[in-house]
Amino acid sequence: MTPLAIPDGLLRQAQLIADDFASHTGVALDPVELVTGRAAILDIAPDGQVSAGGASRLLATVDGWCALTLSRPDDIAAIPALLQQDSIPDDPWPAVTAWATANTAREVAERSRLLGLPVAVLGETPPTAPVVSQLGPRQAGTLAGVLVADLSSMWAGPLCGQLLARAGATVVKVESRNRPDGTRAGAPEFFDWMNGGKLCYAIDFDEPGDLTRLLNAADVVIEASRPAALARRGLGPETVAARPGRIWLRITGHGVEGERADWVAFGDDAAASGGLVGYRDGTPVFIGDAIADPLTGLHAAAAVAASRERGGGELIEFSMAAVAAGYRSGDTQGVEVTPVRPATPSAGRGLGADNEVVRQLIAERTTAPC
Repeated sequence: MTPLAIPDGLLRQAQLIADDFASHTGVALDPVELVTGRAAILDIAPDGQVSAGGASRLLATVDGWCALTLSRPDDIAAIPALLQQDSIPDDPWPAVTAWATANTAREVAERSRLLGLPVAVLGETPPTAPVVSQLGPRQAGTLAGVLVADLSSMWAGPLCGQLLARAGATVVKVESRNRPDGTRAGAPEFFDWMNGGKLCYAIDFDEPGDLTRLLNAADVVIEASRPAALARRGLGPETVAARPGRIWLRITGHGVEGERADWVAFGDDAAASGGLVGYRDGTPVFIGDAIADPLTGLHAAAAVAASRERGGGELIEFSMAAVAAGYRSGDTQGVEVTPVRPATPSAGRGLGADNEVVRQLIAERTTAPC
């Protein structure tokens, strides 16, 4: 198994958040497992300016560095427009790298964002605390037995949902029938790690009646899309039916203010945005594996547990880039860490496997007192 170079200070800081989660839930967490689990499953590690997963690159520009991620078919399809060329080779990275060296970091980021690409200027995001807003009446309690609607996909949000499930919550993984969580197409062990023990509920997001009923019944909602995605359907923390103590967790790449609300992000480029990189001979290199994802998932779970204890009724908004920025320090060399292969609670369920169970849960909760 390939070791990862991760700053010791980062692991100590993550341990403090894990300890906070344990203080509210009684559930102990291993930050090394959370941060390195996918790398252990896939036996991957970053290679300098190439991310562990291979989809992100740190690119030198005229005046600094950018991180660009090409993980989706649409990202690759946008490269001719990015480079203003009619076509590109099968491997677009040499041409992208050469283009970046002729432009400033801001120019690279602005043009990439215009095309909807996940990009970051190294160190552009300062460390900031999550934004917490009061939504409604409080109702304190533990996480045991609460109903969580997990609308997220990939890593940060699903990890948060998984940790809440470990604390006794009933977590419903919500997916589109037409566009399920992309991790279903990857390593089954990673999907199981993130989603084992959750109920799998498949719906049509263009006909949001089923989703509306679930959100009305949920005690905790996890969303990790750009803020406008649910708003277009008339769904959001201010529009669903009030429920005492409900906690609405929103995870974004770069926040919800201004143009940042529309910036796409994945774990490696979000980490670079926060300045969370290592340095080798003065040159930035990736740390860990999409490290902003697991760190954000851990912070989010601890924040939900603390909110539940004080009564909830809150909207909690996390930016992955801002979480990563909170971990950057002078400790940039890292120590070799052997990845920890996670123990999965159970196999993840098939798409829509628990639709009837979830509908029954919703019916019970909407007819019973809160």
